[in-house]
Amino acid sequence: MNTNIKLRVWGKYALLTRPEMKVERVSYDVITPSAARGVLEAIYWKPEIRWAIDRIHVLKPIHFTNVRRNEVGTKASAANARKVMRAGNGRFGIYIEDERQQRAATILRDVEYLIEAHFEVLGGRDSSPKHYEMFKRRASKGQCFHRPYLGCREFDCHFVWHEGDAPPGEYADSGERDLGIMLHDIDFDHDMTPRFFHAVMRNGVIDVPPFESAKVYS
Repeated sequence: MNTNIKLRVWGKYALLTRPEMKVERVSYDVITPSAARGVLEAIYWKPEIRWAIDRIHVLKPIHFTNVRRNEVGTKASAANARKVMRAGNGRFGIYIEDERQQRAATILRDVEYLIEAHFEVLGGRDSSPKHYEMFKRRASKGQCFHRPYLGCREFDCHFVWHEGDAPPGEYADSGERDLGIMLHDIDFDHDMTPRFFHAVMRNGVIDVPPFESAKVYS
């Protein structure tokens, strides 16, 4: 059974944050495989399947813009929560008015991608036809468990099921472009370790190595 799918996604803005930027948010040039997986899981997630991204087509030019965003400057403390629970009183949560910070962000604008991916059935009987048809139906109708987004939740995206060959994008005949080291995904089985790969865009297409590949490293 064919488990390969194609999904076209687009949005007004995207912020795929580079982890090496400690204070200000700076986006990668294109959507990361982990963010692409998040889009697919927003449409169709089941515990018995695992999504894997194979290819990302960049259909629109890469443009950046700068914005300022309100963020919370701290996170809730587990130790403080335990202390408050034992005492029965105290300040349990975070008050946004006291912890708000305004930070600059370099984000992408007017983006569009074609995601090529496949899913793997994790144990049990092979129910690939069922999962394939359910994803296709949900994607074709615009259904999702929660609104998919491009990096940050405030930058939601639209999506549509795609059949056939990829449409010609802005970089169809542009040759090779080195995008540097990019986040591949998080290794949830080994202490939430981030794993990276060397991303190269060839004529508008990024081939994503398998997560277990030697090309993917911590």
